[in-house]
Amino acid sequence: MEQFLKQLPQLANDKKAENKKYFAKLKKKPPKNLDYIMQELHDDEFEKTDCLTCANCCKTTGPLFTNADIERIAKHLKVKPQQFIDQYLQIDEENDYVLKEIPCTFLDADNYCLIYDVRPKACREYPHTNRKKFHQITNLTLKNTAICPAAYNIVEEMKKRLPK
Repeated sequence: MEQFLKQLPQLANDKKAENKKYFAKLKKKPPKNLDYIMQELHDDEFEKTDCLTCANCCKTTGPLFTNADIERIAKHLKVKPQQFIDQYLQIDEENDYVLKEIPCTFLDADNYCLIYDVRPKACREYPHTNRKKFHQITNLTLKNTAICPAAYNIVEEMKKRLPK
């Protein structure tokens, strides 16, 4: 896995133009069963992919924190929401709450999430490859192929299953 993670940004970059073109065509005319196919591809990939051997998303990027996330996590940590914000979060250029530090503060040495049961919605849904109306998040998916081996594999499999 470690070797693949080292190569992943370059692999994703090498496929970027091809994937952009593919997704542009997909957006124009998404198949009626796209979400069903994406769910199937997502499920198949995550039967063979163990996030605990990777955690690259937690090591290289940070999620957006919604107000509901902040409330839930603060309650879990037994602190006030403002204390949680002050200690762990900052506001980015798009006015969203994000982590002050990467890798994620809540990632332990064994790639376990210390707040897994109350983790942010963005973490629960990552890499978003099984999201409804998948064709609307292709830019995000392109970005995620350079971070998440599963997202990369899903897109490659998708191009085979749904040639454009």
